[in-house]
Amino acid sequence: MAKHRIYAMSFSKVYPLLVAKAEKKGRTKAEVDEVIRWLTGYSQNALEEQLERQTSYEDFFAQAPRMNPSRAMITGVVCGVRVESIEEPTMREIRYLDKMIDELAKGKAIDKFLRA
Repeated sequence: MAKHRIYAMSFSKVYPLLVAKAEKKGRTKAEVDEVIRWLTGYSQNALEEQLERQTSYEDFFAQAPRMNPSRAMITGVVCGVRVESIEEPTMREIRYLDKMIDELAKGKAIDKFLRA
């Protein structure tokens, strides 16, 4: 089975779209970065390095220092699919991030959806 084409996309191409989605709703790039760091365990410097290297989306998640164990508590629908029912691990990680950015853009308090 062929991999989804999003896996080969550079994270540096997807990142501005995530930021734009949040900023359109009055949120900030810093908040997007906080969400990404919480989910993946990247430091701010390491996140910026991944963006500079134009790491693929698949490798971005594969190389993440420490995926947050609380991410399994993320539930809901993204692109018409229930996040918790996605079986393919990389796609599930991508959708976790999508769901969190959606919640950020909806105006939810960051501490509420970081599931700390």
